[in-house]
Amino acid sequence: MAVPVTFFAVFFAYPVAAIVGRGLKAGGTWQFGRIGDVLSQPDILHILWFTTWQACASTGLTLLIALPGAYVFARFDFPGKQLLRAVATVPFVLPTVVVGTAFLALLGRGGLLDQLWGVRLDTTVWAILLAHVFFNYAVVVRTVGGLWAQLDPRQEEAARVLGASRFAAWRRVTLPALTPAVAAASLMVFLFTFTSFGVVQILGGPTFSTLEVEIYRETAELLDLPTAAVLTLVQFAAVGAILALHAWTVRRRESALSLVDPAQTARRPRGTGQWTLVGGVIAVIAVLILLPLGVLVARSLDGPGGYGFAFYRALQSQGAGGGTFLVPPVDAIWNSVRYALAATGIALAVGGLAAAALTRRAGRLVRGFDALLMLPLGVSAVTVGFGFLITLDKPPLDLRSSWILVPLAQALVGVPFVVRTMLPVLRAVDGRLREAAAVLGASPLRAWREVDLPMVRRALLVAAGFAFAVSLGEFGATVFIARPDNPTLPVAVARLLGRAGELNYGQAMALSTILMLVCAVSLLVLERIRTDRSGEF
Repeated sequence: MAVPVTFFAVFFAYPVAAIVGRGLKAGGTWQFGRIGDVLSQPDILHILWFTTWQACASTGLTLLIALPGAYVFARFDFPGKQLLRAVATVPFVLPTVVVGTAFLALLGRGGLLDQLWGVRLDTTVWAILLAHVFFNYAVVVRTVGGLWAQLDPRQEEAARVLGASRFAAWRRVTLPALTPAVAAASLMVFLFTFTSFGVVQILGGPTFSTLEVEIYRETAELLDLPTAAVLTLVQFAAVGAILALHAWTVRRRESALSLVDPAQTARRPRGTGQWTLVGGVIAVIAVLILLPLGVLVARSLDGPGGYGFAFYRALQSQGAGGGTFLVPPVDAIWNSVRYALAATGIALAVGGLAAAALTRRAGRLVRGFDALLMLPLGVSAVTVGFGFLITLDKPPLDLRSSWILVPLAQALVGVPFVVRTMLPVLRAVDGRLREAAAVLGASPLRAWREVDLPMVRRALLVAAGFAFAVSLGEFGATVFIARPDNPTLPVAVARLLGRAGELNYGQAMALSTILMLVCAVSLLVLERIRTDRSGEF
């Protein structure tokens, strides 16, 4: 456990604490009165209110749209189901910058709706809510649907034999069993939307701002560190409460249910009603997920002289960005892949050791460490990125000019995915096998290589794939620390969208399409090697 604890202490706790301390300290003394001063400002209260209610609305809307999908994927077996399930999961691994860009191409000025009916939603909160539903649809489908598929349908059938109506049997038998999974999915969606940055940064414009966007604005544009520090503490407290609730719901889900093999519960739809439900879910996925991505691809090909690859060819020219970059934008592809591979290696090493330690130890301290591993998903990435700049600037950790700074920040986001993927598989390994290997004279390293590794190899590949995908799309911290001559794909997209002109907009669409394809291919590979025990993701 020493390696993961040291890693999080140096590269997460220290930078975040330094930012908070620099913001709340003056003349060597703490100025806690600033907390009350900042939180009493009307504009800050408005941002807190908007952050909370848009997260509630996004969560409710996501549940409303995704729960039928969870039921269909859990209970029905139909042609193309695995492919449709993979398609529904693609948005979850897409960078938020790509999600924002795709909905800008669909709902913004000159977008598909604007061209067809003169309707623009990019100046309304609906664009943000729909983008959040798009991004989190798979969270509900996989979390709730995964449990739903393992519930024995004979329990509900027995209730109906005893005289209960279809709805009463579902309400009294299935719903109570699903409640922990629905609660866990709701909390995860609330967490992701409460800390939303890339989507709101692109679609919110000057009208809408979440806590995370305001932290970025106060830190990078206004240089008001005291206000940013107070907002970071507020977000930290909110995320801590959400994660504690999530951990409680996960423990309840693991201990209270008797589950069956999912292959025994799925059957082909029967009758018009069930086929209509399946068709409705397919239509929702087509409109909600495929349409924005299709429009994104189409806009990337719609050049000044008609459809073609003009914007893709322009990515190879440094001057085509109008001085936005010191290198051709196409170099961002190689930079992103290189950084993501390094971040994946770091995340696998740290996350794998953390998962192994959590498997072999117990107690409140270990459970607390388990919860702390999830914090990087909710704490402001902007704070972490800026914290890197002001803390890792002197020996023995002077990393300001080192390329490893970006992979270290990206690995912080990848580690929770590695832990959540590896933990269920490691817990399933019979400890007596390790003991038998030790009795026969095997060293701990050889026992791990001969006993654990063959069983966890597939989960290890799945974890590596998720770590690679999330590292590739990390934006909040990378936008601070990526050097101008080494931009990553999300940073390059954001810079291009921030400049006027059709060429910049088209190149942003082209880079977003490339990023989407890389993430989608990674996801499809994961689906091929995934096992039933490959964790919550």
